[in-house]
Amino acid sequence: MRLFEIISELFRNLNQQRLRSFLTVFGIMWGTATLILLLAFGFGFRDQTVLNMRGMGDQIAIMFPGQTTKAFQGYGVGRAIRFTEDDVEMMRNRIPEIKIVTPEYIQGMQLTNGENKRNSNVGGVYTEYSDMRNIFPQSGGRWLNQADIDEQRRVIFLGNQLAGNLFGDEDPVGKQVFVRQTPFTIIGVMQEKTQNSSYSQRDHDRAFIPATTFSAMTGTKYLNNIIYTPADVQQAEFVQDRVYEVFGSKYRFDPTDRNSIGLWDTNEFWEFIDILFYSINGFLGLIGFFTLAVGGIGVANIMFVVVQERMKEIGIRRSVGAKRFTIMGQFFLETFLIVGVGAGAGFLLGWGLVQATQNLPIKEFVGTPFFAPEVGLIAFVVLGFTGFAAGLLPAWRAANLSIIDCLR
Repeated sequence: MRLFEIISELFRNLNQQRLRSFLTVFGIMWGTATLILLLAFGFGFRDQTVLNMRGMGDQIAIMFPGQTTKAFQGYGVGRAIRFTEDDVEMMRNRIPEIKIVTPEYIQGMQLTNGENKRNSNVGGVYTEYSDMRNIFPQSGGRWLNQADIDEQRRVIFLGNQLAGNLFGDEDPVGKQVFVRQTPFTIIGVMQEKTQNSSYSQRDHDRAFIPATTFSAMTGTKYLNNIIYTPADVQQAEFVQDRVYEVFGSKYRFDPTDRNSIGLWDTNEFWEFIDILFYSINGFLGLIGFFTLAVGGIGVANIMFVVVQERMKEIGIRRSVGAKRFTIMGQFFLETFLIVGVGAGAGFLLGWGLVQATQNLPIKEFVGTPFFAPEVGLIAFVVLGFTGFAAGLLPAWRAANLSIIDCLR
């Protein structure tokens, strides 16, 4: 039979049993829409979690001073390990697997603009800090530059929320703010960013000044933490071991004493995120698959009925020379056409549901679902498998019917 004749015959059969046909197509449609919606939520949740984590920075590790908990080479436990800028230079020279490393001073200070006062963590940092921590200036402002560092300038970069608290709707760039009664010129305000974790305070409520200015102003030489980025993420664990070895040799502590230096490596989080969301999306996809499988059972059922109703036709075609493969191919094609009609309607319904959820107030918690290319590809593969599974047994039965039984 020609393709046009097969399609005409299929729609003629569907039209004869409208309720049965509608329920069958509806099962595929609803299963497809459910699969798309679940996967869209899964991908949206993944992207929102990644976006939240990027507020901390990309592939960074943060080191904190600690205390020894193991005796080593005659030294007892409880010795404090404190960082200086010399340690940063030591890491640059002795651990080539580190791409960027930078120190950070932090201290709580009061910032004042007229009657507006805010207590905030002020960081003393270097120029590379902004790229490592994804802190970028709004239009009209700038980040700290090398001249600010070299000349110990009294300039300050404000978090966007802190700037709003101190200046309201005014543009603070170019104005002055007092930090512990010392005037600082504001050079920039941070662009708004999503950040769900920090190691001191959210960046939108912090301020940043040149590290040299901070050290001179406070009279301290000890760092609050050191931030580094490995050159190769795959070597993140190796770099951690090298950090403990290098610092252990300088400060005389056991490199296996992990309490001597606190180390938060966000690269471990990215590995966990990959595994977590493969699992979550796999689970959601499995739910959608079983929902779609119910529709596939309906398709298989209607095809068995169609085979039973058309036994005489099958017998006549076989008696005049039609091959088993031809009969089998016809019923497979009809199965895929039914699945295709339901899938097309399901794709439209799923896309509509995804679009309808765009403005729900859930972005901060689970992200915004979106119709990613991966969603369509997974749905296509599942539908293909469903169509094959639903059509296999009916087509096999039709192809292997006895001619005599069909004509009897």
